[in-house]
Amino acid sequence: MLALIALLILSPILAVCMIVLILTGEHEVFYFQKRMGYKNRPFFIWKFATMLKNSEKMGPGTITVRKDPRVLPFGRFLRKTKMNELPQIFNVLLGTMSVVGARPLVISGFEQYSDEIKAKVYATPPGITGIGSIVFRDEEHILSQGGNPQEIYNTKIAPYKGALELWYQKNISFWVDIKIIILTFWVIIFPKSELHYKWLKGLPQKPEYL
Repeated sequence: MLALIALLILSPILAVCMIVLILTGEHEVFYFQKRMGYKNRPFFIWKFATMLKNSEKMGPGTITVRKDPRVLPFGRFLRKTKMNELPQIFNVLLGTMSVVGARPLVISGFEQYSDEIKAKVYATPPGITGIGSIVFRDEEHILSQGGNPQEIYNTKIAPYKGALELWYQKNISFWVDIKIIILTFWVIIFPKSELHYKWLKGLPQKPEYL
């Protein structure tokens, strides 16, 4: 129901984005990528195309860093505003995603989780937004701090992201989901805000690199 309402409300924005994408860049509208989903079954996620074709075979692969040359000009705007995620409404309508849940990772990213996290993280359908999306809203910046981006992801981001998703599975409720939806819009407007650490009880301790 939420997805249908969102689709109706956002249809003008979706239409404008689609037209701009057709007329610019590489003239691709949608990008489909295999992600890990509900009960550890892979599915294809919908996104607006923001990068060069075959970008996964260039540079750091599935990892995107700040000012990544593979990102197209309009794609950079879509990624900054998170509007590239809007087509995932269709995933919700298809039943492969929910509005709130653990972010569906690429298979290689999922493999960085411990066996405990792998067994629990997708006990519920993955979401368009979630606590991992809020905390790591500027993941590209973290990956651009120097060093090997893949190593940074494996050693710093993946462990904490996994702990956050386990927190969600242990605390899942209607009201937690409502708070996460509100916080998603909040951090888009106020990207440096840490309101989630005050509003969501029991979140794993914030690591120093954040």
